[in-house]
Amino acid sequence: MTTDPAFVESPTIEVKAASKWFGQKVAVSRLSCSFGPGVTGLLGPNGAGKTTLLRMISGLTSVSHGAVTVLGRDPRRHHDVFRSVALVPDEDSVYDELTGRQLVRYSAQLSNAEAGMTPEDALAFVELADAADRLIEGYSKGMKQRIKVAAALVTDPQVLILDEPLNGTDPIQRAHLIGLFEQLGEEGKTVIVSSHVLEEVERVSTRVVAIVDGRLAAAGSVDAIRAAMHDIPYIVRINTDQPRELASALLMSPASIGVSIDDGSLEVTTDDIRTLGADAPRIARSIDASITAFRPQDQSLESVFRYLVEGR
Repeated sequence: MTTDPAFVESPTIEVKAASKWFGQKVAVSRLSCSFGPGVTGLLGPNGAGKTTLLRMISGLTSVSHGAVTVLGRDPRRHHDVFRSVALVPDEDSVYDELTGRQLVRYSAQLSNAEAGMTPEDALAFVELADAADRLIEGYSKGMKQRIKVAAALVTDPQVLILDEPLNGTDPIQRAHLIGLFEQLGEEGKTVIVSSHVLEEVERVSTRVVAIVDGRLAAAGSVDAIRAAMHDIPYIVRINTDQPRELASALLMSPASIGVSIDDGSLEVTTDDIRTLGADAPRIARSIDASITAFRPQDQSLESVFRYLVEGR
């Protein structure tokens, strides 16, 4: 049983000390991790190597050193792997002269998949049935992203790779696509979502792999990654009806490193959030204060990612 969060128990994709360089530029450097069924968020700042990694996994780019296997095979050597993999790239790499319906039908014909969605179902699922007979060149960025997702779904992929799939979509469309990705993950598909929309990745992903400068920076759940950062204290915001009195009292807690008052609320710095969570209500009761909110401020994916790229 593996205990390294960079690896999963039943991998469908394995990245083994993989490197990719373009001339003097190193895009990915000795990266090792794996992906399995479910939804994994792939994170990294611009230029971190995310797109290069996705292209290596999908077989579009060769590996300079190391290895990448999909379903146990090298996609560059075993082209039958392509029947089980679908890539939704960030670039607008679609046939602008086709209608949305023609593109999705063309994708279905090329794959000859029998178990995937029908073209009509895929169009309806991404809410483009009404625009299906318009030329793609007239689509907005969000519509182009969704038509690419529809074209991928009709191939019935076991592995679905999505590079910035939420770009250009409005909040309702995002929520709809996120629901789709979650559903595919629950059905046992391997779904990789690369995105800079950190809040949305946190909503859809059960696991996160973060890379910085082409190297693995962190892997696991957001909470697990944050908990592993022992040297970085937590910041907790506490709402109370007696901020000054509670601030003074909380300084007596061994879990408090520092306390400040910000806009009527307390910001408490702690290296032991569990002890603080137990101490705060007890201390509040002792001085007749009321606590109406106790919220860690830096356990979100955005905060974790900020720590990972700090000093980059």
